[in-house]
Amino acid sequence: AENKDEELKDTEQEEQKKKEGEAAEEKTEENSEDKIKELEDKYMRLFAEFDNYKKRTLKEKDARYADAVIDTVAAFLPVADNLERAQSVEVEGEEAKKVLEGVSLVMKQFKDTLSKLEVSEIPAVGEEFDPNLHEAIMHIEDENKTENVVVEEFMKGYIYKKDRVVRHSMVKVAN
Repeated sequence: AENKDEELKDTEQEEQKKKEGEAAEEKTEENSEDKIKELEDKYMRLFAEFDNYKKRTLKEKDARYADAVIDTVAAFLPVADNLERAQSVEVEGEEAKKVLEGVSLVMKQFKDTLSKLEVSEIPAVGEEFDPNLHEAIMHIEDENKTENVVVEEFMKGYIYKKDRVVRHSMVKVAN
């Protein structure tokens, strides 16, 4: 009888341990699933953060490049102004005409280079005055002209990629 009691006790203890083991396994599975979800969430957040970092650095790189182009072009614009003035001079003689032709070729090359850099001239004469693009240095009253229209351009303005002004056009505005 004592042996049977001990066997019964041992069996009950084994069953109890088996139940505890199964409960522990279920708990471990739940913990593992929670851990997996947590790690997946961390991974997705890290991935999104890295993607945002890439986009931000690309934007910053583009902005630095644009600033460099604008600064460089702005430094060369006085040279272009002088070349245009040289082109407008009336010359006599074969030698002078050849020099003027050379100046014209250099000016064409300069404009082609600006075009490759996505820098273009700002339209002025005949356009409506825009303070974002034009700098009014003179004002005239003329009843034959439409109000707030550019009638004369003293210095050409340039714009980079249609959105960043390199140099404002210096203009005379009517009315």
